[in-house]
Amino acid sequence: MNHLEGTYVPSTSEWVRNQIDEYEKSAGTVGNTLMKTGIPVIIVTMRGAKSGNVRKIALMRVEHEGSYALVASRGGAAENPDWYTNLIENPTEVLVQDGPAPFRVTVREVKGDEYNVWWERSAAVFPQYNEYKTKTSRIIPILITEPQ
Repeated sequence: MNHLEGTYVPSTSEWVRNQIDEYEKSAGTVGNTLMKTGIPVIIVTMRGAKSGNVRKIALMRVEHEGSYALVASRGGAAENPDWYTNLIENPTEVLVQDGPAPFRVTVREVKGDEYNVWWERSAAVFPQYNEYKTKTSRIIPILITEPQ
């Protein structure tokens, strides 16, 4: 099944809504980079932890051997992004779209040496993650997707 049942509630951010809409309507051929940076993105669909509604976000494409890193940086803010809680609470109700069609994944948070490896991979794709790390006292969580 390539979708989550339930009510889809789009992002409150207009540019995020527009990017997701463009990406999905074009099967990943439009809206597939972060604004004008040229850095590829993926679309992550999840179930809201509190509402149970379907939510979607665009995140940097950090892929390795079929798994993706979902970096909960929130630009270096003091708190984790809301989507982090959604994924922790509902780790098996997740889809990733990296191209024409979404596919089901399970997510898990990484720690220790595995975290360090995925951090390096993530910062290689989006060097600003290193700047974000210096802005906050929290450890920026990294969740990894694994195909179902």
